[in-house]
Amino acid sequence: MAVSVLLVFSTIAVGKILTVPPEGETTNAQEIAPAYAKWGRLAMQNVMAKYPSADVIDYLHIGREVGTVNSVEKFKLWLKAEDNSEFGVFVDITFNNQTEEIVDIKYTETKQ
Repeated sequence: MAVSVLLVFSTIAVGKILTVPPEGETTNAQEIAPAYAKWGRLAMQNVMAKYPSADVIDYLHIGREVGTVNSVEKFKLWLKAEDNSEFGVFVDITFNNQTEEIVDIKYTETKQ
């Protein structure tokens, strides 16, 4: 479990393959982390707390629905249960655009 979670967290934090910057230039993960990274970490943490006996084996950022007051960040996490069955959990995180305060988090299980 630790390896798959570490890999998923690394993917969330970085969001893309790192390349070597030109000589004399530097970069760090904070500069290239995608805008959804903090919401992805929150989705991962909440799903791991909600399903403590399952391993998160895959992660997908579906996208963001932007509204005038609130926006929704959408993710799909794929989990493997102790009995080796697999299932998905859609996570929709609604937050205030100005304050980034969480308004709602919805979880929907799926077999696909």
